[in-house]
This record gives sequence, C-alpha cells and structure tokens, in this order.
Amino acid sequence: MRVFLPAFILLSALSVLWALASPIFSSPDENAHATKAIAQVHGEVIGKQVKGVHGQVVQLPDDYRYSTELLCFAYHPDRPADCGVELGAPDGTPFFGTWVGAYNPVYYYVVGWPSLVLGGAPGLYAMRIVSALFSSLFLAWAIQTAVTSRRGRWMPAAIVFLASPMILYMAGSVNPQGLEIASAAALWVGLVRLLERPVRADRFELSRPYLWVVVAFSAAMLASARALGPLWVVVVVVFCFAYAGPKPSWALISRRSSWVPIGLIAVAGAFSILWTLAGGSLSGQATKQDAPLAGGTFIQGVRLMLRETPDFIQQAVGVFGWLDTDLPLAAYTTFFVAFSLLAALGALATGKRGAITMASLVIAAIAIPVLVQAYSVHQTGLIWQGRYGIFLYLAIPIFAGLLLSSEAARRVAFLSVRVTAVVSSLLWVFAVATFVVVLRRYVVGAGTPITHMITAPQWQPPLGWVVLVALFMLVSGVFFGWAIRLAVLAGREESSRLAGA
Repeated sequence: MRVFLPAFILLSALSVLWALASPIFSSPDENAHATKAIAQVHGEVIGKQVKGVHGQVVQLPDDYRYSTELLCFAYHPDRPADCGVELGAPDGTPFFGTWVGAYNPVYYYVVGWPSLVLGGAPGLYAMRIVSALFSSLFLAWAIQTAVTSRRGRWMPAAIVFLASPMILYMAGSVNPQGLEIASAAALWVGLVRLLERPVRADRFELSRPYLWVVVAFSAAMLASARALGPLWVVVVVVFCFAYAGPKPSWALISRRSSWVPIGLIAVAGAFSILWTLAGGSLSGQATKQDAPLAGGTFIQGVRLMLRETPDFIQQAVGVFGWLDTDLPLAAYTTFFVAFSLLAALGALATGKRGAITMASLVIAAIAIPVLVQAYSVHQTGLIWQGRYGIFLYLAIPIFAGLLLSSEAARRVAFLSVRVTAVVSSLLWVFAVATFVVVLRRYVVGAGTPITHMITAPQWQPPLGWVVLVALFMLVSGVFFGWAIRLAVLAGREESSRLAGA
C-alpha cells in the first residue's frame, strides 16, 4: 500500500487536473460517450434508430439539452473556447444521435451516475472526475505490481510513462479509451508478475490471490471497455505467455486456484462479444460519407494504414482535442528521446532474448492496428486513431523495464537510477509543456501569443488556468520525483537481497 496509495493519489490528481483543463466535449467523441452515459443511467440503455440519423438517438434530461454550438471551437485550433453555449441551454435539443449507443454498457454505468444528481457542466465535469478516479485505480495497480517485486530495479523508469499526457487526458475524459489504456497497463504488468511469481514468495512479492484480483479485474474491464476489448485481452495474454515461456504458462492455467478467475475473465469476454454482435457496434461506426476507404479492400486498407502509421504514433503521443491540437516539435522530441532511451537499453543490454522481445513488440505495435483496421475497412472505412494503439505502445517501455530488471542485465544495473532520473526529468518537462500548450489552445487559441493568456484570456477553466498550471507542475513534479525515489529504493533492496543470498 505504500506504493499503491501514492500512485493512486498522484495519478488521480493529475488526471482530474486534465479533466478540468479542457472545455465540455472537447475531447474526442466525448459528446457521443457522455450522452450515452447520461441516457443509460436514466433508463435508456441503447436508444432508438431514427431514419436519416447515424447511430442511436437517445433522450436527454433538460439539464443536458444539446446544441451543436457546444463544439464551435472543434477543428478550429485558433478559435478559443468562449464561443460556445452552455450545456443544457433552453434552445438545445433534448436528444442526441450518438454513434456509440450500442457500446458495451459497463463503463457508462460507472461514469454516468453523477448526472442523476448534477446537471449541465457541473454534472459533466463530475463524470470526468469519476472516469479519472476509476482509470487511476488500474494505473496505480500497474505501478504497484511493477515495482513490488524482487525484479523491479528498472520498473520505475518504465512506469513513469503511465503518466504521459495523452493517457491522463483520456482518463480524465468521458470516453472508455482511458479505461482501456489503464486496464491494459495493469494487465500487462500483473500477468507477467503472476507468471513469474515463485511458489514461495518473500517480502518483495505480492500474494498470488492479490495478483489474480488485479489480473482478473483488469482483463474484465479491458474486455468490456470497447468492442475490440476481447481481442486486446487475447493479444496481451499471448504476448505475456510468450515472454514467460510454456512451462510457467501451463503451470498457471493448470492450477485449480486459477480456474475461477480465468472463468470470470471468460464470462466478461463472452458478454462483451455477444453484446457487440447483438448491437452491431463493431461495424456501424462510419459510413461512406464520413470515413475514407469505406467499401475498400483488405490490401487497400493495409497500404493506407502503413502510410498513416507515423501520424498515428504522433497522435498517441500528443494530438489533443478533435485531432486539432498539435504540440511543438521540441515537445515530441523530448518524449521520444526518453522513450527510445529505455527501449534501446532493453534491446541492447539484455542479450538475444531482449533484442527479440523488443523487436517483436515494435512490430506488433505497428502490425496489429494495420491488420485489424484493414480487416474491417470495407464496413467501417478508416476510423483508426493513434490513441487506439496506446495500450500496445505502452508494452514497449514496460517490457524494457522487465528485461532490464532481469539477471541478464546485471552489468547495467548501476545505471537504473540515473536512467530513471533522466527519463523522469524529460517526461516532466514534456508533461508540463503539453498541459500549457493545450490550455493555451482553449484559453486564447493556438495562433495567439502565449502572453495573451495573462493579458487577455478569452476562456477560463474551472479554478482558472493559472491555478491549474501551478497545481499540475507541483503534482507532476512530486510524481516524477517519487518515481526516482522508487528507483533508489529498488536498487538498495536488490543489492541488500543479493548481499544476503
């Protein structure tokens, strides 16, 4: 708990700050997800098909009447967010055509309940905060399982990527994408720890039942978050089993104590698949009018996806809003230097196994989105966005940390604290710069000098942008400093353990 509680508190605070820093419905597809959640907790689980309207039409309470002017700033990065109207304005419509109306209902019940007691913008911000807290639970589990182990010297350098701006931004939005990323992170780490856990654990190990709670709950939520969730669970399990090897994998699934949590995961996956097949949410997201390559062939999909892959990677690192808010080149460079440093060490300092593992993860992070989207492109058109692949990209630093924490990398063990400090410092600069850039886009517009945020702000978030930036700098600095401290402690504990062996 000395690891879990600080991780949960700090990540919750950071994701809540992101939730407050952007206008209503400014995150991608938030209007569709929020209106579904609101309607669902008020009794309308799916909505109705209306001729000429794409998706399902859901009814909204008067406090949540919807107007298209709420998104007057979307796709116009130079336009500040003060142009919009209030959510629930009298001239809004009491219904909305949501294209996610047939999605699995689990996430929407979790985040939608604040709309039963609050209305308008306060209710939407409350839903964002609930989403932030729920996603932070899984991110904290990922950190706890990563560093609470005999082999955790390098894991602090890996887990700092869980505080990347795009991850916390999505966690603080009404969008199941944040839950998908967070639960996948917990599953990546938790399953590996479960597979490598010895029969007799020492004080550095979490108990097997606790690890199963993390793995089962994370897998169930990943399977339920979005239509492709069951496939993503299979992808994570296959890679973790391949990393651990056949003997530990068979020992885990053949143990009777494993059958109940495995069964619960299977039930969650089966429910998700049946719900998707019944509702058609996997194939009804786009039409020929609003998605390129609808009706195209598999080969055409592969070619276009490969051509767009660099853009998807950029989006995953940091293209905010409705894909209308880029970052300066220097900010992207800061992130990729930190990411590449850890990935390169994982590949080069851990022998043949490390090189194969890291190469496989990189290939999978590129190939899986290409194949999945190309397979369905004839139905949906090209609807892939970079954030859909974040759970795959996260596996690269996570497994780099696992490899570097193994016996094969003992010769570079002395670098763990130094590298963690470098990576954490770079990510802190990147996180703060990103937070300010995104706020500037909404406060005065992306094309306006940043000094106008002080002299002539056009829009203000709750608490004001100055307070939010100050809090973000402080809390993110504490988080990254705490990660460096974890690296120091992990190094000391490992050295003490080896000395006493």
